[in-house]
Amino acid sequence: MAGTAALMVTERAALAQGEARPAARGYGSDPDLVRSYQPGELWPLSFNDHQRRTATALCDVIIPGEGSVPSAGDLKVQDFIDEWISAPYPAQAADRPRILGGLEWIDGESQRRFQRGFVELSLAQKTAICDDICRVAPADSPLHEPSHFFRRFRDLTASGFFTTPEGARDAGYVGNVPLATFDGPPPEVLRRLGLE
Repeated sequence: MAGTAALMVTERAALAQGEARPAARGYGSDPDLVRSYQPGELWPLSFNDHQRRTATALCDVIIPGEGSVPSAGDLKVQDFIDEWISAPYPAQAADRPRILGGLEWIDGESQRRFQRGFVELSLAQKTAICDDICRVAPADSPLHEPSHFFRRFRDLTASGFFTTPEGARDAGYVGNVPLATFDGPPPEVLRRLGLE
């Protein structure tokens, strides 16, 4: 409440001095959430063909296919990431330069190390680059920004993957499935929590 009051006082003081609030800029009408949209149908996408291939290869390093579970790239998670960074909303728009710059960096690093683009590298070579940026690097490190890119790209990859039906099944998510009976938490869970 104190924060709200302070904001109101600040706004009134600004209005008293003749300063007008900036007009809000809208994003257009909200999408119809009942129907499915194709990537790029609501707003122009950001990735060019090369960036899309690089993003697909990186998604597949982060979540590779295993057994009957497809890889993140096979599930088109790169399209989800492209749609995310292309959205006009502030949180998504803030991710755009980091993701696009990171894809450029990872391709440049691939050229520097292996004289080939990231897409053409072997899995071991791709993994070697990712291993160097998978932890946040110190501020004075040349890997500082790439490590922040990788962390955000990894988060978006996981978000895209585990919200697909295949990813939810792989995680063992049951979801909104009606149960005939509910016998409570399993005894081993109650024991682990000390709630026997």
